[in-house]
Amino acid sequence: MQRIDTHQLGVEQDSLLLFSDFQDGGAMWTGKGPRELRRVIDFDEPFARPPVITVGLSMLDMDQASNHRVDICAEMVTEDSFVIVFRTWGDTRVARVRADWMALGPVRHVDDWNV
Repeated sequence: MQRIDTHQLGVEQDSLLLFSDFQDGGAMWTGKGPRELRRVIDFDEPFARPPVITVGLSMLDMDQASNHRVDICAEMVTEDSFVIVFRTWGDTRVARVRADWMALGPVRHVDDWNV
């Protein structure tokens, strides 16, 4: 468990269209087998320590003729950024995906000293 002083809690969130592969014949729509997409997210300002990240799908547009296989997560979390990773496999065809994310973590206070 990460304990955070309430006066130093930072929250940042956003929504991001990860891809729209049906428009240009991208790999998520036309490919087969393991496929992966990574997007680096930079925070507006750094956290004091790596924050806790939640990532969710807010829009998922898929072909109904194949199994729906998707995995989305946050990796490489630092004070300044993290990476959203979207994966699919098999014969799954993903047309487009939008992800929402939220970062919660400690932030520096104006009165903090650097010792």
